[in-house]
Amino acid sequence: MKLLSLIIAAFSVLCLALATHTPDFAVPLLGGFGLLCAVTTWRSQNLSSFLKIFVTIFGVEVVAFGSIFLLSKLGLWPASFKEYLLPESVPLTVAIFSVLVWVVSFVPVVSKITGIADRFFKSHTMTTARIWPLPAFAITESRLAQIMVGTLVFINQVQVGMTVRLSYFNRDWFNAIQNKDEAQFWNLLLTVFLFWVVLYIASMIIEFIMQSMLIIRWRAWLTEHYVNRWLDGSSHYRMSLRSGNADNPDQRIAEDVNRFIDGGSVGYGIYSYSILLISTLSSLVSFALILWDLSSDFTIPGTTIAVPGFLFWMALIYAAIGTIITHGIGRSLVRLSFERQRFEADFRFSLARLREYSEQVALLGGETAERKSSMGRFGNIFANYLQIVDLRKKLMAFTASYGQISPFIPYIVAAPFYFAGKIQLGVLSQTAGAFARVEGALDFFITYYTSLADFKAVLDRLTTFDDAIEAASHSKTQVTPTIALGSDVSLMDVSLSLPDGRTIVSNTNLVFEAGNAVLVTGPSGSGKSTLFRAIAGIWPFGMGQVHVPVGAHVMLLPQKPYLPMGRLRSAITYPSDAAMFDDATIRDALEQARLPDFVDRLDEDDNWAQRLSGGEQQRLALARAVLAQPDWLFLDEATSALDETSEALLYKMIAEKMPKTTIVSIGHRKTLEAFHSRRVELRANAHGSFTAVDISHGVPAE
Repeated sequence: MKLLSLIIAAFSVLCLALATHTPDFAVPLLGGFGLLCAVTTWRSQNLSSFLKIFVTIFGVEVVAFGSIFLLSKLGLWPASFKEYLLPESVPLTVAIFSVLVWVVSFVPVVSKITGIADRFFKSHTMTTARIWPLPAFAITESRLAQIMVGTLVFINQVQVGMTVRLSYFNRDWFNAIQNKDEAQFWNLLLTVFLFWVVLYIASMIIEFIMQSMLIIRWRAWLTEHYVNRWLDGSSHYRMSLRSGNADNPDQRIAEDVNRFIDGGSVGYGIYSYSILLISTLSSLVSFALILWDLSSDFTIPGTTIAVPGFLFWMALIYAAIGTIITHGIGRSLVRLSFERQRFEADFRFSLARLREYSEQVALLGGETAERKSSMGRFGNIFANYLQIVDLRKKLMAFTASYGQISPFIPYIVAAPFYFAGKIQLGVLSQTAGAFARVEGALDFFITYYTSLADFKAVLDRLTTFDDAIEAASHSKTQVTPTIALGSDVSLMDVSLSLPDGRTIVSNTNLVFEAGNAVLVTGPSGSGKSTLFRAIAGIWPFGMGQVHVPVGAHVMLLPQKPYLPMGRLRSAITYPSDAAMFDDATIRDALEQARLPDFVDRLDEDDNWAQRLSGGEQQRLALARAVLAQPDWLFLDEATSALDETSEALLYKMIAEKMPKTTIVSIGHRKTLEAFHSRRVELRANAHGSFTAVDISHGVPAE
């Protein structure tokens, strides 16, 4: 950035030096804005990586387009290429853009947007890319993204320049029609119009292909980023324990990431708005200069008072009034859009959960209750929808009225000059077109207010999701297993709390000796499962120390195991890769877990959580343990869905097939005592919490 800023500064000084040799005010104007651009470019070294791309491309364009501009002013541009010069306003436009990018970087909402975007544009992930007809090459994802965005911005700038050039064609063509100049009519059409139109169409196709590749790569990277952060260190579990604004994380990853980048099918995303704003500002600056020049001697209707740039000031005042009124009407739309996404996600989640527990609902005859609950959630969607419709109705009434009036204003103002013979039809047409472009650019927030509100809601959802992940990741250090010498698992001065702050387990000191099977009992709600989760390192509320032997493999089986959808072999070997085990080993594990009917169904693809009974699911989880052969196996009522005979057979199987595994069980059945050499009970104390007591000795456990 330093080198670029020095080059821009040198170019700007040259412009100011040459200003004495040309009467054109555009030369010193470019020199002045160029120096300002050089200063902001120098100060952009610590700018957002995403915004830095735009500063760089605009800085390069200032020098490149400015050089062409100077050559034309000095008479050094080839006369044969005169028709293909970019408009004089282009170098000044990009200089202004570079300054504006630096200015908007200090806007809080822009900081939030770039904070999310920069993760992709700072990544060091290696990838491969191929530009036809060149061979594939290795490059970092961030560098490739920066090149693609820079190229897309450049293409967009060229497209705006071509649009401005075509506005001059339009003026000259209509003048040729008015003058009945047939030769000029066909010459302009065949040599100027066809060249620029073909080039414009080709640029649009290239832009579409590159834009599509950028968006899908960006989405893939950011999706993986959020999935990794959400799953890292069991943050997803800790987030589920905490109340907050991070509802429906699945939707935030699956939908909000896509809408943040591309807008999906309902609006615009950061890429779309970035390019759209550049295009809008390009049109504003370029056509504002044209409009200013065209209306430099226009007078206020009914008077002889000339106002320089009269039509530009009219467009500015007209758009400002419209923007203020639009925001006044629609300022509640961001909040309603945020609520709409939450209500939609809640409704979808409730239906998915109903599908998952369809058997339980059917057994309880809960269809009426579920129908009432589902339609109650849909009622929130319905009420929110009506609020949005009411608000958008008012917005539409105003913006439609506003839009209908806008096209006539330049004709009304310029028509008297045309009828008086002061301007030709081509100038009138160009004036109207320039006014429409300027007014349309100034109307940006009016035109896109609704989609901007949706985008702001998406930004808020991703921001609160980030905050929730951050809070969950920071909470994991409160009660975390530490690696210790020795072969035992121990708890020292452990106190555990519930998410609402109430202490459930207090002042617990426990030592689970390797090779000594322990049964943990206690009344429901006494914190037995919470204690196991603290040992596993996923419970964030509490204090104390948990020591786990160096290199020990600890496995915890909950009462209701998780079975991923897919092939049965993947459900059995989860979370390990199914390829790590041969078929014979997996079949043997199923046999040992008393699931012989499934040994020949390893490659069946199904939703096994719904296909298997509760007892079969628990047996499958024990088959996982047989495959994993952990050093420590914590069973949290992992056989509660089995009858006592089946439970006894499986405990015997564990002892036989997993001789080096130490078992620690939670259970209520007396029959379990036969498979454990020690029993620890959680008993209520005077403070209303529970403390572990070693029943073998009748004293607090150690």
